[in-house]
Amino acid sequence: MTDLFTTQPRAPLAEQLRPESLDDVVGQSHLLGPGKPLRLALDSKKLHSFILWGPPGVGKTTIARLAAKAFDHEFIAESAVAAGVKELREAATRAQQVLDHDGRSTVLFLDEIHRLNKSQQDALLPHVEVGRLTLIGATTENPSFEVNSALLSRAQVYVLKPLSDGELRQLFVRARPLLGDLAFEEPALEAVVGFADGDGRRFLNLLEQLANAAAAAGVTRVDGSFVSSASAATTRRFDKGGEEFYDQISALIKSARGSDPDAALYWMARMVDGGVDVRYLARRIIVLASEEVGNADPRALEVAVNAAEAYERLGSPEGELALAQALVYVAVAPKSNAVSVAWHQALSFVRSDRTRPVPLHLRNAPTQLMKKLGYKKGYRYAHDEPDAYAAGENYFPEDIPEQRWYQPTPRGLETKIGDKLDHLRELNEQARKAEKS
Repeated sequence: MTDLFTTQPRAPLAEQLRPESLDDVVGQSHLLGPGKPLRLALDSKKLHSFILWGPPGVGKTTIARLAAKAFDHEFIAESAVAAGVKELREAATRAQQVLDHDGRSTVLFLDEIHRLNKSQQDALLPHVEVGRLTLIGATTENPSFEVNSALLSRAQVYVLKPLSDGELRQLFVRARPLLGDLAFEEPALEAVVGFADGDGRRFLNLLEQLANAAAAAGVTRVDGSFVSSASAATTRRFDKGGEEFYDQISALIKSARGSDPDAALYWMARMVDGGVDVRYLARRIIVLASEEVGNADPRALEVAVNAAEAYERLGSPEGELALAQALVYVAVAPKSNAVSVAWHQALSFVRSDRTRPVPLHLRNAPTQLMKKLGYKKGYRYAHDEPDAYAAGENYFPEDIPEQRWYQPTPRGLETKIGDKLDHLRELNEQARKAEKS
């Protein structure tokens, strides 16, 4: 409330341009356009609980407020960071009072809903279940990882997208009358759009920052160099340990697996630009070399390990070049996951099997007692055999049938490994047939 002694602060540009209706929302046409899921849900005249999942500055809070306004519902806004069980129960009590007094329902908007702990979610659940509260949550994190299944089953999840360059330019058209006589050259506007990185709130804040800087400097026309000098460097969307982090490392791995070195370098650059712990990237490249290349080119593992060591000695940014070199090598190397498949099959077999004793002929016999008990008896020393191979010998525990988990691919060095194994298995067959006859 204002009076003669109260001065209201000037609202930020982003707040001044906050939409007054769903039709004014810029972006999210895949949800709010005619016939689209959220629009249909809101047009049904029955508001349901839902969670808005998307990056910052794409309209989550605005959509929640407008949804409550469209249905003339009481609106309670809380942040999951600050709201405890006590605040959630107070919101439920207030909702019941509003319902009893004038029959209006209540929307509880929970920002950063992924930060709710188990006790908070348990306290909220019964009120959502009976309809005392209609929950609208907002999150930048994957709700399937952070919100329990009971709450998720009662709330539809809608995925919001970053604003496109064209949508950011729509915001510029709306903001233009509030920027006075300040003119923006096209390269300047293009730079601001790039800095915003799909975040509408950041875009409007940048415009306001530039307008204030221009007014202070007496500038009436903003060009690209003024944007660079007046705007702090901004990082792209990257949340260490968050959804964006895992999406990007997944893209890097799949690019290298798919033998696309340029795409792999792109995702590595995105992560380095976003502030990733580069040692984490080094570890992932080593895993790629072993898991995706394997014995098709064993040198890939050596290159990856050497690159990680080079990074430890050089640090950033010089050491990043060594990691980029290793990533490119892994990406273009012949691919084989044969060892990875074989290892997991062997591990699964052992974990589901009983404990089997080591056959006597495979045991060492360092004492006379062990020798008397038959340890090492009948063992064939491979180096004393033709071609250093004991054809027909069995190295598995008794009663385990022959296993062939490792199946070399017809790529790279594994082509020769496969030929070698085929030859040795043929020798085994010949030896066993001779033994039977």
